[in-house]
Amino acid sequence: MASKTKSGNSKGRSRVIPSGVRLERTLLQITNDLATAESLDQALERFIEILSTQLRAERSTVFLNDPRTGELYSRVAQGELRRRIRILNTHGVAGWCFTNRQSLLIPDAYADERFSDEFDVRTGFQTREIISTPLRDLHDEVIGVAQVLNRIDGHFDESDLAFLEHISSQATIGLQPHVVLEQIEASRRQEAEFLQVVSSVSSEINLGPLLNKIISAITNMLDAERSTLFINDEKSNELYTEFGEGIGKTQLRIPNHVGIAGHVFQSGEAINIPYAYADLRFNPSFDKQTGFFTRSILCMPVINKAGKIIGVTQVLNKRGGAFTTKDEARLSAFTSQISIGIENAKLFNDVHNMKNYNESVLESMSNAVLTTDQEGVIVTCNAAGTRMMGVEEGEILGKRTGEFFTEENAWVHDKLLSVWDTGNEEIFMDAEIRRRDSKLLSVNLTALPLVDMKEQKLGTMLMLEDISGEKRMKSTMARYMDPNIAEQLLESDTLGGMNSVSTVLFSDIRSFTTLTEELGAQGTVSLLNEYFTVMVECITNEGGMLDKFIGDAIMAIFGVPIPHDDDPDRAMRTAIGMMTELKIFNAKRVAEGKAPIDHGIGLNTDSVVSGNIGSPKRMNYTVIGDGVNLSARLESACKQYGAHILASELTVRQLRGTYRMREIDRVVVKGKTAPVGVYEILDFHTEDSFPNMIEVVGHFNDGISLYQQGRWDPAIKSFREALRIHPGDKASSTYIERCQQLKADKPVDWDGVWIMKTK
Repeated sequence: MASKTKSGNSKGRSRVIPSGVRLERTLLQITNDLATAESLDQALERFIEILSTQLRAERSTVFLNDPRTGELYSRVAQGELRRRIRILNTHGVAGWCFTNRQSLLIPDAYADERFSDEFDVRTGFQTREIISTPLRDLHDEVIGVAQVLNRIDGHFDESDLAFLEHISSQATIGLQPHVVLEQIEASRRQEAEFLQVVSSVSSEINLGPLLNKIISAITNMLDAERSTLFINDEKSNELYTEFGEGIGKTQLRIPNHVGIAGHVFQSGEAINIPYAYADLRFNPSFDKQTGFFTRSILCMPVINKAGKIIGVTQVLNKRGGAFTTKDEARLSAFTSQISIGIENAKLFNDVHNMKNYNESVLESMSNAVLTTDQEGVIVTCNAAGTRMMGVEEGEILGKRTGEFFTEENAWVHDKLLSVWDTGNEEIFMDAEIRRRDSKLLSVNLTALPLVDMKEQKLGTMLMLEDISGEKRMKSTMARYMDPNIAEQLLESDTLGGMNSVSTVLFSDIRSFTTLTEELGAQGTVSLLNEYFTVMVECITNEGGMLDKFIGDAIMAIFGVPIPHDDDPDRAMRTAIGMMTELKIFNAKRVAEGKAPIDHGIGLNTDSVVSGNIGSPKRMNYTVIGDGVNLSARLESACKQYGAHILASELTVRQLRGTYRMREIDRVVVKGKTAPVGVYEILDFHTEDSFPNMIEVVGHFNDGISLYQQGRWDPAIKSFREALRIHPGDKASSTYIERCQQLKADKPVDWDGVWIMKTK
C-alpha cells in the first residue's frame, strides 16, 4: 500500500478537522502539562504520553533537532526500552519529514523506502504504520519531528494525522521554553567546564602532564575521537609532541612546514576539513601505520600573548559529523587561554633540563665544586667534592664554610669571604687541604662570586683541583707522551726504576746558533714551537715517548714505559717521518720568504734504565745509560758523513721491516773501546735529493770493502766513481780524504775501525 504525504501548510487540499471538544481538551492538557514540567525531559515524557493516549498508539517518539551535529535526537522512547536515540536529520521517515517540512501517513512501514528497520531489529519491536509531522515554532522553523507508531485498534487515517498536526503545533509552543532553557543550561555548564579545564591546565607546570591534560580537555570539549598538541622546537624547526591520543607517549616530530599542521603553523590560519581524504594536504601514511581512519580535521595555531605562533593543536573526527564554527570558536578561545601555561611549562621544562644537565656535568667532573648561599651556607657539593674531602654529603651540605673549613683548612673560608666582600675571583695554586681522614692533598683553588643578571650577590662557588700524587704525575707525563700510555704507566710499578731494552732517538737542528742570531729571541721561540709541534706528532703517532727538549734537540724513547715488539721499527719510521715532514715544513717556510732548516737524527737500541729521576720537589720520568749516549753520538756524526739519519748496528739487527740503507762506517765512539757498525738510512730520499742511488750505493759499498782491507788506491777509485754519479755524496768525499790520509800515515795493524775523537 502506498504512503500518503500531507503538508500542514498546503492550501486548497481537503483536510479533516479533528473533533472540537476532544481537540480543545487535548490542547489544554498539553498547555498545562508542558507548562508545569520541570525539565525538557519531563515535558517530552508528558507530550509523548498524551500522543500515545489520544491517538491510541503502541509507541510515540518526539525527535528534536541538534543543529551542531545535524542530528535528530530523542531523549525518551515509550515502551520497555528507554534509551537515547540519535539519527541524521536526513535519515529515515523522521529525517524525510524534517527535511521536507511535510507530514506523513504511512499505512505499511516496510513497504516504504524511507523506512529503516534498524531500530526494529535492535529492539524486537515491529513497526506496522506511522504518522509523523514536523514540529514548527512560532517563526515557522522546524525544530523537530513527532512520530506515532501502530494504532492499537484499527489503522491511522487522515483525521489522526490532522489531530497530530494540531496538538504538535501547541506542544511546540510548550516545548520551546524548555529547549531554550536547556540550551542556556548546557551553555552555562560548558562554560563552567571550560573554566574548570582552563584552571586545571593552568595549574600544571610540567610540560608532559600539561600536554596530556590539554589533549584530553580538547577531545572532550569538542566531542572528538583524538587530539594532538604540537609544540614548535625553534632549534630544529620541528613540531613535536610528547603525548598524542592513539600514539602513546612516544615523541613524534615533523618539520614545521610539512602537512596540515605545518601549513597551519606557517600561515597562522585555522583549517577545518570535513573530509580529510578529499584534501590534498592530508597525508594518509600515519593512518596506514596506526590503523586509524581520519574523517574530519580541525587544526588551529596556538598563539601567545605577543602574537607569536608557538605550536599547533589538531583535533580529529568530530563525533556525529564535521567540526562547526562554534567548535572553531571554542578551540580558539581555549588555545588562547592555555598558551601562557604552555610557555610557562616549556620554560620550566627548559630550566629543569638545564638543571639536570648542569648537575650531570658537576657529577661527572673530577674537580670538586661547592656553592654557598648569601649566608655562607654550603648548598651544593658534587661527588668529586665529597670524595676529595673524605666526607658524606650530609656532613658538608647545610654547614657554614667557617664551620666546615677549620684549623688547617681555615684559609679556604678566608678566600671565600674575600670573594664575597670584593666580588673578585681568587686563584690559589698548589695549596694544601687536610682531608677528614688527615690525609694531605695538594690542590689548585679557584673561588668565584655568584651573581644574578642584575649583578646582585647570590653566593660563592669554590672549585678544587686535586694535583697531588698520581694525578700530578699523570698531568705532567701526559704532556710528553700519549695520555693512554701515561695511564698505563701510572698503573704499573715502573716509576721507581727498571731495566729494559729500548730504542733512543736523538735529533738536532743544524747551525742553530746562526739561526738564532738572524731570528732574534721571539723569532727563535716561534720557530722552535712550530718545528717541535710537527716533530712531536711524528713521535706520538708511532707510540713513542717524548723524553725531553734539550735546546733545539729532541730526545725520544721507544720501548719505555710500555714496550712493543717492533720498537726499533717504530723509531725508524719516526725518523723517516721526521725527514719527510721537515721537507714539507721547509717548503712552507721558503714560500713565506723564510730560510729552511736542517737536522740530523741518531738511533740506537740498547739496555737503558728508566724511572722517576730528580729531587722530591721536582722529578722527571726519563732514561739513562750508554744506549742513550750512543744515539747522541750518532746524531752528532751525521754532520761528518753528510747524513741525516744514522742508526747503530744494534738497531739495524732488530728491524723487522726492509729499509734502504748503506753501512757508513765501523767506529769507536769517545769513551768506548768496542767498535759498532753505523748505517745511513736513505728511505726518505727522492731522485732529486739522491740521484742514481742504487749505482752510488753499489760503488760506495765496494769502496768501504776495499777501505776496510787497507787497499787505499782501489778504494779511492770506487769512492770517486760514486762521487762522479752523485757529486753531492759527502760520505764518498769524506772517505776519499780519509783514504789519502791513511795512505800517507801507513797505519800498523789496520782493522777498518775508525776512532771518533769528538762527541
